[in-house]
Parts: sequence; C-alpha cells; structure tokens
Amino acid sequence: MSFQAYLDNIQSKTGKGPEEFKKLAEEKGFLINGEIVKSIKATEITNWLKSEFGLGHGHAMAIYALFKGKTE
Repeated sequence: MSFQAYLDNIQSKTGKGPEEFKKLAEEKGFLINGEIVKSIKATEITNWLKSEFGLGHGHAMAIYALFKGKTE
C-alpha cells in the first residue's frame, strides 16, 4: 500500500486529513510550529492516534511519518 493510500484510508475512517491531524497534534503539545517536540516519543503519538481515532499501528505510524516530514 502506498503512503498516499494510507492517508486516504485514514481520512475515510476518521474524516480528518493531514493538516487536521497536524493541528490536533499541536493542540496536544506533540508538535510546535509543525515540528515534533524533541521530548515526545513516537509511541506517545501512535498511542494517542490509536486510542482517540481507532487507528491501527500501521496507520498511526503513517501519521507519525507525516509529522516527521514524509510526503510520499
């Protein structure tokens, strides 16, 4: 599955796109100015995505990769 397919599936499941996830992550304190806060571990972000949005591990990691700057 391509990275874009992961993002499309996530949007279908949650109704939220990449920019919305970035905004929510900033509100949670995981991102500042679009960058992951250095003290935040991947597990904290993926656990939040799994519990709040019902994402599986692979989809949560795709959002984490998006936060790290992956675009394709």
